[in-house]
Amino acid sequence: MKVFTKESLIVELKTICNGPWVPSCRAPGNDGAVGNTIEQLLGIEENNLPLPNAAEWELKGQRRQTRSLVTLFHMDPSPKAMSLVNSLLIARYGWPLENHPDELSFRQTISTTAPSDRGFQVIVDDNERKVMISFNANVVDVRHQAWLQTVENRVGLTQLNPQPYWGFDDLEHKAGTKLVNTFFILADSKKQDSVEYFKYNGILMLQKFSFEKFLEALRMGLLKIDFDARSGSDRSGHNHGTKFRVAANLLPTFYEHVTLLFDAPLDRRERLKRLEIRESYSIEDIEQAASTGPAIVDLTEFKYKQPKRRQLKVAEQPELGMDSW
Repeated sequence: MKVFTKESLIVELKTICNGPWVPSCRAPGNDGAVGNTIEQLLGIEENNLPLPNAAEWELKGQRRQTRSLVTLFHMDPSPKAMSLVNSLLIARYGWPLENHPDELSFRQTISTTAPSDRGFQVIVDDNERKVMISFNANVVDVRHQAWLQTVENRVGLTQLNPQPYWGFDDLEHKAGTKLVNTFFILADSKKQDSVEYFKYNGILMLQKFSFEKFLEALRMGLLKIDFDARSGSDRSGHNHGTKFRVAANLLPTFYEHVTLLFDAPLDRRERLKRLEIRESYSIEDIEQAASTGPAIVDLTEFKYKQPKRRQLKVAEQPELGMDSW
């Protein structure tokens, strides 16, 4: 297997970016196709970057135009010994799984900004140094009143007990082991005769993951917690793992050092941009801006006030020559 130095890998990636459109090695629309195809072009095994310090680096590929969420890592809440996803969230708060009415589902994507339609919300408690899941029966959508009645029958309508949580220290350790330095590779895509093609045209080098930025994004609602679990009836239950997820193009936001090595999309509006937040805005504004290309959110300028909406200031990167952000 070919082994790269960091410098020789950058040269090879730039050569690919200066090359022609290439067919995807996966079916059209496959989320991992951009990364899988460039691994094939480099002649390396999947998820096995052959660098001398490979444990500290990984390769991620992404279409420039995407609304997909990327999973930063999986981590079920504490207390771990109680298996709260199964014993509490599914058993006491689950609802019938579509097409499998004898099974219970707990599938929710929740954040800090507002309760979900079933009353669940993420709470960041800086005093306790915990990220917690909260339940408020008073804000459950009217569509789910029948389900809410079953919750009352099963456990009552008070706060979750025990309340699932993640300690800051545990999250920082998990993030530190999973979110290593990354070559973030970008591509435009097109579909022709049922085949997807990629034009690789972006290379970002992301270094030193910031746990403080991770927490700030969680407080703001940019980072979401996703539960995806079900019970079993005539088949075994399955917990796909609790995921911490964010809009894919916002990945550079979480790193201390972002080095721009190549950025030449077909549409210059899709180049790397910094989202400078000076006044109130909505999370949807940020995710919309990031759907057209990679973006760095200036987390230090975040001010979220629900009713007021102001324009999101987008600062496009200058002409190539400015290497670090």
